[in-house]
Amino acid sequence: MNPKLTPATFVAFVADIFARRGDEEYLGEPVTMSQHMLQAARFAEQAKQPDEVIVAALLHDIGHFTSEFGTYSPDDTEDRHHEDAGGDLLAPFLPPRVTECVRHHVAAKRYLCATRPDYFSKLSPASVHTLSLQGGPMSADEVAAFERNPYLQDIIKVRVYDESGKRADMQTPPFAHYAEMIQAVVDRHCGG
Repeated sequence: MNPKLTPATFVAFVADIFARRGDEEYLGEPVTMSQHMLQAARFAEQAKQPDEVIVAALLHDIGHFTSEFGTYSPDDTEDRHHEDAGGDLLAPFLPPRVTECVRHHVAAKRYLCATRPDYFSKLSPASVHTLSLQGGPMSADEVAAFERNPYLQDIIKVRVYDESGKRADMQTPPFAHYAEMIQAVVDRHCGG
């Protein structure tokens, strides 16, 4: 855990990431990083998901900014494990319902490609490329293991919001719209 981060400073830390780095390109998609994450959160919010799922949708790609392996490039030949970096960053402050969705949103793509034959055709070209770096569709054994995750349904939802959040013309509320919600989830988890 970053020693400078506390439950009281966590939301400001994340807001700063969105402000400083949110305008970066998102994997060759027609949206920026912040637009993508805000769109995913907006889809979750519109679906009237619980706060934890909305926060997971918003922060699912935060690891692109914090991974020790750097940010993704379309020329990558190896996975950068942004889902692990994001989960590690969030774990001290957010409950497992959030962190499991973040840690497993990549695995959920692999799972859906293995269990829903039409899902692959819905992937963007960048998502198809990263799928190949991330191990491709799951094997039957991987599917069986993944289905034992107690947060499976929420993880799948976040994955669907993730894949949907790539619309160049979509308007969303700004990060500030979610700040109070994130803080409430942090406070419930950390006893604040």
